[in-house]
Amino acid sequence: MQENHSNAPQMCKADESPLFTNRPQWCIMSKTPASNYKAMRSMTGFGRGAVAEDGVAVSVEIKTVNNRFLDVNLRLPSEVNQLDTQIKRVISKRLARGRVDVNVQYDRSENLEYELNRPLIAAYLSAIRQMQLEFELPGEPDLNVVARLPNVLLTKKDDTAPEFIAAVERAVEAALTDLDKMRSSEGEMLKTELTDRLRAIEERIGPIEEQAGLISTEFHERLTKRIDDMLAKSGAQIEIDQGRLAQEVAYLADRADISEEISRLRAHIDHFRMIMSDETEVGKRLDFLTQELNREANTITSKTGNIKVKENALAIKSEIEKIREQVQNVE
Repeated sequence: MQENHSNAPQMCKADESPLFTNRPQWCIMSKTPASNYKAMRSMTGFGRGAVAEDGVAVSVEIKTVNNRFLDVNLRLPSEVNQLDTQIKRVISKRLARGRVDVNVQYDRSENLEYELNRPLIAAYLSAIRQMQLEFELPGEPDLNVVARLPNVLLTKKDDTAPEFIAAVERAVEAALTDLDKMRSSEGEMLKTELTDRLRAIEERIGPIEEQAGLISTEFHERLTKRIDDMLAKSGAQIEIDQGRLAQEVAYLADRADISEEISRLRAHIDHFRMIMSDETEVGKRLDFLTQELNREANTITSKTGNIKVKENALAIKSEIEKIREQVQNVE
């Protein structure tokens, strides 16, 4: 049996829960492998979908930018306003975060019938008459003005055919698929940059570890020199208690020990890489881990006076800040 490589829409399976019911159901079959949509995605993207058939042409454009939550804003023709909730539901199944602007436009070449929005027209004319009486104004309502009022003429509900609604649905799905491709591509670039930043941090951890091993020796030398200087100034002949000196050195070295911070820093980096290859809630978790990375870098900076440690810790903080900026755009 030959495989179907056509780009034509295929009938949905019954368990796929299509957008609308009680009419022919459609799915958009994409050649893009499903695995591409499991990668880390950016919240910035643009997608366009179009359907043209049987006298109906529908185009849908979807633009997304970063946002802490999912915020969907629709611009729909009045004829499909009833689809607002359903379209938002479909988008929420495909997107997790970001501000989403959706613009739907259409053109129907078949003959349409319009009906008057009588309550709206009556309310408008009543307000005009009240204005004339209250302010004693001359003149009569102008037909051209009334006809140009929004929603005065409505397409008959019977003319919103299932085929037209199905075309809108398929155009929305196609636009989301196109959007997914761009967001996934942007996500791969973000992943590459974040990986480079993590590697730069790891390169700074090595020198910090080397200096951390010298902390006890540095404290011993500094304390011994300070005591010798004090004794030399006073002229006193006092023998240094080496045991007591060792206790003081151990106490100060313990307070300045950064081995735990270094271990946690490495663990956070490994966890960061693991999350970037995950599928769900990537952006929020990376944002939390970025805060933890920054916390460890701050602690390392404050616990030791070693110049080389501080220089490398500050360089790590600079990389973390760059990571924070990029993570804000991860879905």
